[in-house]
This record gives sequence, structure tokens and C-alpha cells, in this order.
Amino acid sequence: MTKPLNDRIAEFYDSSTDLWLHNWGDHMHHGYYGPKGESKKANTVAQVDMIEALIAKGEISSARRILDLGCGVGGSARYLARKFSATAIGCTLSDHQLTRGNEFNRKSSLEAQVTLLRQDMMTVELTDFDLVWSLESAEHIADKAQLFTNIHRHLVPGGKVVMATWCISKSYQEMTAKEKKLLSRIQRWYHLPNLSTIADLENHAKATGFSSIATADWSAAVAPFWKAVLRSAFTWRGMGGLLKSNRGTLLGAWAIQFMQRGFDWGIIKYGVLTAVK
Repeated sequence: MTKPLNDRIAEFYDSSTDLWLHNWGDHMHHGYYGPKGESKKANTVAQVDMIEALIAKGEISSARRILDLGCGVGGSARYLARKFSATAIGCTLSDHQLTRGNEFNRKSSLEAQVTLLRQDMMTVELTDFDLVWSLESAEHIADKAQLFTNIHRHLVPGGKVVMATWCISKSYQEMTAKEKKLLSRIQRWYHLPNLSTIADLENHAKATGFSSIATADWSAAVAPFWKAVLRSAFTWRGMGGLLKSNRGTLLGAWAIQFMQRGFDWGIIKYGVLTAVK
């Protein structure tokens, strides 16, 4: 019997997080390489630049209380807490990410500001946040409409949501058989339910009652990222980490080629949405 989606996601990140940390550090997300992806920079610098680019896109000038949905090991939560002198709460499905994230909190002396939870983002009942941050986590959620309803509930009036997520360029019905086959591989290896278009995200935000909704396709801006991930896997450092990994992590590394192809074919898009309650 196939395991529930959340169990598969948790196992994937339990097993692959240390390899990611070994190669890339605590920001478990794409880098931003300029609007056209032409900026030459260290990949770890590009990851921090992604956070700053999203802050600018959302016109976030201050925040006192932040919710990071799908926080990984808390890299964004710590960065935002420091930047805005705020408190941040992050949630992850992975026990191992929680353990490693708390280690980073202690080393960073941010335990008083940043709290990490082992919890499904769809079950969080907390409210009174100025900012909800969702960086490469919404693609794991099947019910996007309910996700936006939840985010709206988490926010105070005037609070903002910043979301970056993998999307598809067109509906499943519009895809060719070849495109569907590639997409099914990506969904299988990265534990993704049906993906949305960027327009779908905007429609969900409108239906939920958000205002000042802005969307963008940042696929070009992140284009160098997957090539960098693929290269890092085949350095001596990367190979050393892979040799210590389990089957699930190895399969995820092997599937990088399909994600790269998805971006190259224009099937996968990197969608960004910001909005105000």
C-alpha cells in the first residue's frame, strides 16, 4: 500500500536533509541569479539573495511576528527574525529537520526568537502574524484553496503573504503525453500532488479575499540553480555525501535530471505570489 503523502514527504526530508546541509547549508531553497538569471555569484549568496528579492517583491519593511510554512531547518525563519528583530515560528514535517533546525537556533543564539515545530502546515491554528512566508513548500499541498484560506486566517488585517512555489505552465489537459510523462516522474520522485499554474494561485488568493495580489514567473531568475545542484552532486564533496545516503536520497539526486528537463521544456515554472489581507 502506498504511504500517505505526508509520510513520504517526511521520510524524504529526514533522509536527504544532511546531504543538502553538507553541500549547501541551512537555506533549503533555490537561489536568485538576477531577473534574467545572468548574475554570476556563489550559490549560497544567491540563496540569501532569493530571500531579499522576495522581501522586496512583497514590499516587506517590518514584521513583528512571522509564520514560516514548511520551514526546512529554519534558515529563512532565522534570517527574517534577525532582519526585522521579530519572532518567528516555523513548521516542518521532518523530525530530522526539526532536530537540526534547533541545533542551528542554539548556535545562532536565536532560541528566544525562533520556534520550530514538527507539524503539518495545514493543521497550524496559530493567528496574529504580520507575515506568512511560504518558500518552496506549497507545491507539496494538494488543496491549494484551503491553504490560502488558512494563510488568510493566520494573518492580522494588513498582514502579508509571500509565496514562492513550483508551478506548471499550463493545465494537465493541455499537456502532451510526453510532457505528462515527464511531469509524473517529477511528482513521483519529489512527492508532489497535482501542481497549479501561477494563474491558479492568483485565483485562489482572490477567492479567499486577499488584496494587492501580485504574481510573477521567476523561472529565468532561478534557472542556474538546478545546474548548480547537479554539479554539486558530482564533486568529491557531493559524492562523499551521496555514498553515505540511503536509497530515497539517491533516487532524489538521480531525479534532478527530470526537474532540470522540466524547467528546460517550460513545463515547470517558479511562481511567486504576494498579497495583503
